[in-house]
Amino acid sequence: MASHIVGYPRMGPKRELKFALESFWDKKSSAEDLQKVAADLRSAIWKQMADAGIKYIPSNTFSYYDQVLDATSMLGAVPPRYGWDGGEIRFDTYFSMARGNASVPAMEMTKWFDTNYHFIVPELGPDVNFSYASHKAVDEYKEAKSLGVDTVPVLVGPVSYLLLSKPAKGVEKTFSLLSLLPKILPIYKEVISELKAAGASWIQFDEPTLVLDLDSHQLQAFTAAYADLESALSGLNVLIETYFADLTSEAYKTLVGLKGVTAYGLDLVRGTQTIDLVKAGFPEGKYLFAGVVDGRNIWANDLASSLSTLQQLEAIVGKDKLVVSTSSSLLHTAVDLVNETKLDDEIKSWLAFAAQKVVEVNALAKALAGQKDEAFFAANAAAQASRKSSPRVTNEAVQKAAAALKGSDHRRATNVSARLDAQQKKLNLPVLPTTTIGSFPQTLELRRVRREFKANKISEDNYIKAIKEEIKKVVDLQEELDIDVLVHGEPERNDMVEYFGEQLSGFAFTVNGWVQSYGSRCVKPPIIYGDVSRPKPMTVFWSSTAQSMTQRPMKGMLTGPVTILNWSFVRNDQPRFETCYQIALAIKDEVEDLEKAGINVIQIDEAALREGLPLRKSAHAFYLKWAVHSFRITNCGVQDTTQVCISPYSFHFSCSLLSHH
Repeated sequence: MASHIVGYPRMGPKRELKFALESFWDKKSSAEDLQKVAADLRSAIWKQMADAGIKYIPSNTFSYYDQVLDATSMLGAVPPRYGWDGGEIRFDTYFSMARGNASVPAMEMTKWFDTNYHFIVPELGPDVNFSYASHKAVDEYKEAKSLGVDTVPVLVGPVSYLLLSKPAKGVEKTFSLLSLLPKILPIYKEVISELKAAGASWIQFDEPTLVLDLDSHQLQAFTAAYADLESALSGLNVLIETYFADLTSEAYKTLVGLKGVTAYGLDLVRGTQTIDLVKAGFPEGKYLFAGVVDGRNIWANDLASSLSTLQQLEAIVGKDKLVVSTSSSLLHTAVDLVNETKLDDEIKSWLAFAAQKVVEVNALAKALAGQKDEAFFAANAAAQASRKSSPRVTNEAVQKAAAALKGSDHRRATNVSARLDAQQKKLNLPVLPTTTIGSFPQTLELRRVRREFKANKISEDNYIKAIKEEIKKVVDLQEELDIDVLVHGEPERNDMVEYFGEQLSGFAFTVNGWVQSYGSRCVKPPIIYGDVSRPKPMTVFWSSTAQSMTQRPMKGMLTGPVTILNWSFVRNDQPRFETCYQIALAIKDEVEDLEKAGINVIQIDEAALREGLPLRKSAHAFYLKWAVHSFRITNCGVQDTTQVCISPYSFHFSCSLLSHH
């Protein structure tokens, strides 16, 4: 039985690529130095998968910045402002598109579907002269082959590429990006021809937009594109990979009807209903790449459950046509659990990072082929049982409090106008009061103080003294500027989610659990492994300290429950909204303690509200319902005189939310 990995993290287990990139950008190292680090990472990844027994190993999933930018480079779709004059695209043009330069801005960056990864949005129009300008896909296939590893080259599919693009500046917003399909397909044919000549036997096209709400015209574009490519693809096995959600029945019908296609990759973790489409009908003689190992979270796979699913699928598609795979690229997980030295053994046994997921995929493939590793499966079953029964996971008081939320919308008792009147009498603010969002710039000296305190190199008294001095500077500056509602600047905080997660129960933190956000930017998401509660106040001391320095209102600053949820690795053993409600209850406790401490204006930051929107519009209403409900929970217990505001950092989205509140 065969195994496959959709894609793999690029940064390296110790963020080697990040540091190499930043050194190159700072002109501290050469292009050759950067290329050497990249080549070593690729070699290690391919060897790791080969040693693990993976049959279908991807290439061209490595990127110096972003895979969509790589596709833009392959197609020669460089916006004119970068002054590219043709030929193979080099680092200067590539990184100018990604990061801008002294004279021109970067291309737009936006979220990759509903993940926390960002891609560079192509800027297209009718006048773009496409040309084959980056041979990266072919070069990396040859590179792997020279190392003795036969890989599956991966390309962003032509239709998804266009659907993820935007009209360039000066191009009508109504311009049909899909009208460019006949112009880009010849480039794809050139790439395919070179891959065939290099010896490739498989090719993977990532077409994730198939999981979106597509109209008939958009679906027809897939049919037309692969019909056009059919002759060029002759002699190759072709995998169309989808991920992140269910396919609609119309999209599934389109997918399995594509000409020249050998195999279909389906996300069976987030696409919980897609399996029903497979059961209802799967084309005879085609391969199913079954994504049963989660590519977007860090929990160990329930191997027994996945094996059962695979056995059901095997009966439908045939033993030799089923391939065990990840649900998506492992780009969205941390790299290797081996590097976690501070997580305790119990929690570590519940987790699987990218390196461990590769092993899980192969273990399932071997089990399906009758070569089950009984010891590995037994250890996995024991870890699953441990997680279900651990008192660290379940807190009865939290469960009871969350259950009590049902049946109430938690609106504050009095109407908005009455509360505004009460708040105005209390705060005595002008008609248009001024304030700031919250955090002030953090100096190197401030970061040093926090770092040394965490490492026990300075005393708590000295740490508090240093932070108080920083707060006093911020308060004095705002008073000098005549700001009406002040903030304390948040000098004590490292990250708006991590700061709170470190003080909440049910959270764990990694040392090297880095995940790429964009370019060289990596984040280290907290892990929510159990029921969430607040053992003690988190911000009251600093907010009340700041309030004692001024007669003006001082805002209490909190991160909201939806943002904490969306920027964490979330437990997968209960619905996300239930975890969000638990976080909301913890924030509610903090809000009420701030009020008791004399803080009468409280800001709840929800920077990730929009980012959590599901891919399908049919799920938007439910998401908005529990997102708004979570906010109501946080402030339903305060007095009319206390003003609690939500700061979503996104005006058009905040309007839709506030209309619900």
